[in-house]
Amino acid sequence: MRIAVGGIAVECCTFSPLSTRLEDFTFWRADELLKLYGFLAEYDDVSFIPLVRARAAPGGPVEPAAYYEIKKEFIAGLVAAGKVDGVYLDLHGAMTVIGIEDAEGDWVAAVREVAGPGCLIAASYDLHGNVSSRVISHIDILTAHRTAPHVDEELTRSRAVGLLVECLRTAVKPHLAFARIPVLLPGEMAMTDTNPARELYGGLPEAISRHALLDASYLVGYAWADEPRVGASAVAVGRDARSARLAARELAAEWWKRRAEFAFGMTTGTVDECIQWAQQSAKREPPVFLSDAGDNITGGGVGDVPVVLQRMLAAGLTDAVYAALVDSDAVDACHAAGPGHKVALSLGGRLDMVNGEPLAVTGTVVTLTSQTPDNRQAVIDVHGVRLVLTERRTAFTTLAQFLELGIDPRACAIVAVKLGYLFPELRAIARAAYLAMSPGVINPVVTALPYRRLARPIYPLDPHFNWKP
Repeated sequence: MRIAVGGIAVECCTFSPLSTRLEDFTFWRADELLKLYGFLAEYDDVSFIPLVRARAAPGGPVEPAAYYEIKKEFIAGLVAAGKVDGVYLDLHGAMTVIGIEDAEGDWVAAVREVAGPGCLIAASYDLHGNVSSRVISHIDILTAHRTAPHVDEELTRSRAVGLLVECLRTAVKPHLAFARIPVLLPGEMAMTDTNPARELYGGLPEAISRHALLDASYLVGYAWADEPRVGASAVAVGRDARSARLAARELAAEWWKRRAEFAFGMTTGTVDECIQWAQQSAKREPPVFLSDAGDNITGGGVGDVPVVLQRMLAAGLTDAVYAALVDSDAVDACHAAGPGHKVALSLGGRLDMVNGEPLAVTGTVVTLTSQTPDNRQAVIDVHGVRLVLTERRTAFTTLAQFLELGIDPRACAIVAVKLGYLFPELRAIARAAYLAMSPGVINPVVTALPYRRLARPIYPLDPHFNWKP
């Protein structure tokens, strides 16, 4: 049994002024790629053929030249592999390429053309992927994450390969059914540890059992892309077409029925309100986390909007941390000055000039690091706020990232991060957390975004319409 593996994954905000370039991708090839998928070792009767896997941090749309270069390598590898029984595609589902409608659809269509109609193709998606009819028409199996924040990425990939191998071993031709649900949600309103998402995702195993399915998935979708395919989805993989279609319809209808129940999983407010609440909470039980949601780097924010930092300084916060603002010139200045020296900086507001303008600050350099050659970092103290500066957009999602800079967030009063919902390690130490509706291209209030190309009607942009899957 011969299965080719690889893929491309990036989450693209079409409202971002930035683009995702070839140098923004990280690549895995050959044995390095096979080692990335450690679960492949379970299948001693399968020969896995590594092609290429490319992954970039969330950002703006992918430049066409970059996409075509990666696609060319992948397809060339698939051609060179000769006849294969299956292909596993490690995708995200929210990639946008400038000038291409439905980038994942373009990718899987090219794979199908080479692999041929008899080859089984399985794909794994992020829970925040946007599914399209074109993708569904060219693949046989699709499964997606079931947790947000994501703690099951490896499990999802393993499940996709397991389904593919099972179908090949048993000569089962899977039937894939898909229902697009016209509901538009930011990820912060569909966290799977709060209802209704917790109950909806928790009901998937029962639906799989009741309909005798191979698998079923809900996808929240990715809200910050202005494309017709954007929205939630229900996907079912069955042994027969009828059961798959019925299950997809039932799952979609249940999501639609509960659409008005989706709400932010954190306390939300204006920037100043959240700062005030954070101050009050920190007096009782620190640390308190504050999310700069509009410039959320994990969602594709540009990372240099300094509005929340400016309001923190205006509020006179001390014993606070802000992580992180991307500004390569400021990092250069800090490294030139050295620890203990004062620096006068004009920060941010260059990448996203619509939502922010440069902020002038004077601070003392505390820490410098060059652990990553292409992403040097610096920490400066500005009137009691320890500000983390980075050369590249960097989302602080783990405790280790702070500790490497000499900052222990567990010992701080207030920690501001350019995130939406908090990632698991930070949630575990936060005594309270607030989601600030700050300016930026990742505005969680989707009704305020300038959509032009969405398939309409879609809830909540169009709050009153009837729909059946």
